[in-house]
Amino acid sequence: MTIPDDTNNAHARSSLNGASKPLLAAVVIALFVITFVVQAFQIPSGSMEKTLLIGDYVLVDKVHLAQGGIWNRLMPYREIRRGDIVVFHYPVDPSEHFVKRVIGLPGDRVRLQEGAVFVNGELLQENYTIHTARTLDYYRDNFPTDMDTTGNINTGWHSVLARHVEHGELVVPRDRYFVMGDNRDQSSDSRYWGFVPRQAIVGQPLVVYLSVKEQPMIGVDGPNEKLVRSAHFMAHFWQFARWNRMFHLVR
Repeated sequence: MTIPDDTNNAHARSSLNGASKPLLAAVVIALFVITFVVQAFQIPSGSMEKTLLIGDYVLVDKVHLAQGGIWNRLMPYREIRRGDIVVFHYPVDPSEHFVKRVIGLPGDRVRLQEGAVFVNGELLQENYTIHTARTLDYYRDNFPTDMDTTGNINTGWHSVLARHVEHGELVVPRDRYFVMGDNRDQSSDSRYWGFVPRQAIVGQPLVVYLSVKEQPMIGVDGPNEKLVRSAHFMAHFWQFARWNRMFHLVR
């Protein structure tokens, strides 16, 4: 009887195990980073133009604005500051993510007069905003003094707004933030649906890693529409990409 020689098989298994360990480690590290450190988001609307554009894909830092836990000891955690851009769960529908700029911190007194923002009685210098509307919306431009004339205000927010207004100023309560879009006339924000709870804030956008222009309609309907559009995008990626925004730092 011939006894099989398992030396080569054992060597092959040892080599396979040795090769799989770095791959497994890379997968674990990637999952850790995606789960706890950064997260990718797509910008779906123009409410943050010109800071963030429709078609921007951003990486969001989920650590430095983290609240409590192990991160306080391991990472340079810091408090949210006025002027920070944050990604958060939309208070009206937490399944959605919004991105806005923090205007009012807990305890701040906020008001708008003819579109200018005053915080604690001082004019806020905002070189990041744009104004695109040609007509005056009194609720938008003189908040919270004037009543809503747009019909866009959330009914729940409308019922509690008066409780936070003192002497024509909105007082931001504890553990809440008042946020607005940089495209000030085209943004659904705290003026229309209320404060952002601290626990709803996911993180802070760091960098635009990809940016693409809106694709033109290509006249395809039916069940294969998405597939055809995806193929068309890949074939014309160089045409759709905004190369000047790649790796653009978000401020």
